[in-house]
Amino acid sequence: MPQVTVQIGGRDYKMACGEGEEAHLLSLGRMVDERHAQLKVQFGEVGDIRLSVMTAIMMADELNEAKRKGAALASEIKALQLAGDDAVKAYDARHADVADQLAAAAERLERMAAELSDGTRRD
Repeated sequence: MPQVTVQIGGRDYKMACGEGEEAHLLSLGRMVDERHAQLKVQFGEVGDIRLSVMTAIMMADELNEAKRKGAALASEIKALQLAGDDAVKAYDARHADVADQLAAAAERLERMAAELSDGTRRD
């Protein structure tokens, strides 16, 4: 199993990962290190463990918010799909109604044409 060394807050941490996931794990480590550094600038020296916990909580909060937004978007997509399905059904029903009206009008025109033709022959 591959191992990589990520650096967070100036400390090295050896971590195992799946084959081919090394670059991804290093990228995640850089993200955590950047957030850790931002909090260190913002709050000063409050202790490595406390700073690490704050970093984890802030990133967990962002993840939670992203999940909430994702769920809201999934609900909106589902509602839009249902509305689209309803619109297609309404269109199909209206299309069928117009087709029926056109067929009825064509029959009336054919009857009228036949009556006129019959009337012309009688004269």
